[in-house]
Amino acid sequence: MTMNKNTLLDIYNKLYKFFGPQHWWPGDTPLEIIVGAILTQNTAWTNVEKAIANLKQVRLLSSPAKIKRSGRKALARLIRPAGYYNVKSARIKNFIDFLDSGYGLSLKRLGRRETAKLRSELMSVNGIGPETCDSILLYAFKKPVFVVDAYTKRIFSRHGIFSESLSYDKVQEIFMRSLPSDERLYNEYHALIVRLGKELCRKKPDCGNCPLKEHLNHLKTDSYNNII
Repeated sequence: MTMNKNTLLDIYNKLYKFFGPQHWWPGDTPLEIIVGAILTQNTAWTNVEKAIANLKQVRLLSSPAKIKRSGRKALARLIRPAGYYNVKSARIKNFIDFLDSGYGLSLKRLGRRETAKLRSELMSVNGIGPETCDSILLYAFKKPVFVVDAYTKRIFSRHGIFSESLSYDKVQEIFMRSLPSDERLYNEYHALIVRLGKELCRKKPDCGNCPLKEHLNHLKTDSYNNII
């Protein structure tokens, strides 16, 4: 069956009906979300929560200036539960230095940048790759940018929508050209994908309980060509 532009929206509706709203990203402020996006690289969110709790305890997330004044070693000790703490400490500091040099430590000024220019600037910060960058854009600054992660590639390749080897940018293009440009939709969709990946579409999948099993079993591996 040929895939049309409603397919990705149909999938979203199935997931939303099955799981309900996810209330993601679990962060109180844009700064907390940005730090969390860096900390979640190569680790589980439960580990990030412990690191965030440590940072909150000493009020280090109250402002970018607080992080600016903190020592890198002290910061690394606080975020130790998130793993790769020395690397991630450096990456957080890199972002803060970027924010300081270009925007006077003002997240409001940074967030007012046009989306494409802001994405380009964030991607130039050492330690911020596409997924981290787009998580910051979507969740901290509410920009309509679709976040792609390993769950996205795993789930949609298993259902024959595109190959798991497809590049980040190409997968993102498929979603953003096939869905309305809606920050809330992108937010909820990504959160639902993560929920499905964690609970059912694991490395050893529980296909019997998947909400998409009947909806997508007709799709062909190369059917993404019909979306673009």
